[in-house]
Amino acid sequence: MPDTFRVLVTCSLGQAALDRFTEEPGFMVRVESINDPQTLARAVPGFHAVIVRSNVRVTREVLEAGTDLRVVGRAGIGVDNIDMDAATRLGVAVVNAPGGNVVTTAEHALTLLMSAARKVPQACAALKAGRWEKKRFVGRELRGKTLGIVGVGRIGSVVAELARGIRMRVVAYDPYLTEERAAQLGVEKVDLDRLLAEADAITVHTPLTPDTRGLLGDEAFAKVKPGVIVVNCARGGIVDEDALDRAIAGGRVSAAALDVFEQEPPPPKSLYGRDEVVVTPHLGASTVEAQESVALEVAENVISFLRTGVAPNALNAPSVPSETLTRLGPYLDLARRLGLFLAQAVPEPVDRVEVAVQGQASGQGADLVTAAALVGLLSPALETRVNLVNAPAVARERGVRVSTRVTAEAGDFSDLVAITVAGPSGEHRVEGTLFGKHEPRLVRFNDYRLDALPRGTLILIYNRDVPGVIGKIGTCLGDQGVNIAGMYNGRSAPGGTAISMVNIDGTAGPEVLEALAGLPDILEVRQLFL
Repeated sequence: MPDTFRVLVTCSLGQAALDRFTEEPGFMVRVESINDPQTLARAVPGFHAVIVRSNVRVTREVLEAGTDLRVVGRAGIGVDNIDMDAATRLGVAVVNAPGGNVVTTAEHALTLLMSAARKVPQACAALKAGRWEKKRFVGRELRGKTLGIVGVGRIGSVVAELARGIRMRVVAYDPYLTEERAAQLGVEKVDLDRLLAEADAITVHTPLTPDTRGLLGDEAFAKVKPGVIVVNCARGGIVDEDALDRAIAGGRVSAAALDVFEQEPPPPKSLYGRDEVVVTPHLGASTVEAQESVALEVAENVISFLRTGVAPNALNAPSVPSETLTRLGPYLDLARRLGLFLAQAVPEPVDRVEVAVQGQASGQGADLVTAAALVGLLSPALETRVNLVNAPAVARERGVRVSTRVTAEAGDFSDLVAITVAGPSGEHRVEGTLFGKHEPRLVRFNDYRLDALPRGTLILIYNRDVPGVIGKIGTCLGDQGVNIAGMYNGRSAPGGTAISMVNIDGTAGPEVLEALAGLPDILEVRQLFL
């Protein structure tokens, strides 16, 4: 871990977020306004984190140039401007700030809906132009009307709450919305066709994915209730703009309000010039409160990832709530050390890995424990950076089958992490637990029960189970000037093969390992670095 984490801020982040970094020991921040990927690629070397808004694209070239880069922070929700695939392959985490602009975006959606229903922008423009056209701008009440919400996540849920506050009936379409959650929100869960048929107004609040691109297009507009109002404060492309233009021209849609566009800034289109259409330049998150909130949220995520390798809002890595990170941290360290032990104790390719998370460790975050185990297993054999972000992908690319098993019982221990690998020499298993104040302990390796500290430099010795061997090992290390920090022993059966794990200060040179290997009854000696 570096002495100082260097963070490059490429956008206006606000003083509160910058102060958060300066308050954190071991962080250095540089602020530089950057708007193109070429400039960013030249600036990013040497930085461990880069923070952007929508001001610049973080391309593959940028990510490859950032040889020290560990995390990209997006001060906002959307990450369309970040090459997620390249980031994942290169082991760079991408974190965002999904909570900071929830309320402000929901409020803007309702503002646009009201503006479109009451023709506020058009009336304002006419009056400012000197025209008193009161009869021209007759609007529609929203109370008692049906609002259809497509996507009931964080923002959609707040929209539902606000809409119910003005006495609208709310119907919602979301494949992941449960009946219980719908009841909590006071909305009626429906399929998309029913929503289209019943809604007097439709607002979308989904991510832009291949499944949602063009979700409201010609086919959907053919099914809508005539005269519907359409609002999009989510992502451009969810509403097919050309299809919307045709639907307005044909009278299927009476008005539309758009804050996001298929291309931003949008090129001239007949749609944007229509009297029935209200447009704003992506203002959903543009409040003083939201800008500060998302900046602080992304700062906390970047700090968390650089400190622990985990962040609550990591998009391309296992993610857990912030309150879970403290509990999980020691288990992640244990799993990584166990994986690192296996990779060196059994230095051969593996084609299958199973990570068992048992007992108290079996709560939320088992996938993260598995990723940590893979980091330890894969790192010694690869030149590329392997971390929690890309370890599962690196394993898949190498044809390694990975599975996770979670059980509530841990046998003799309150919690246990066990890693089993299969390779040319068969299966090998290591088990570990936490003692005291989260101290990692290795308690079994294959058939050998132990109580070893998997930390620092460890000499692994296989020997015949005969009297005097342990004493000879200690004497040999003493003669070689090597100080023993701890020694742990185990055997499969009396008189069979035994194993010793010796923690030492510093490292042992080749002559020390040769001297150990030359002792009577010593079968094999390895030096491991944990």
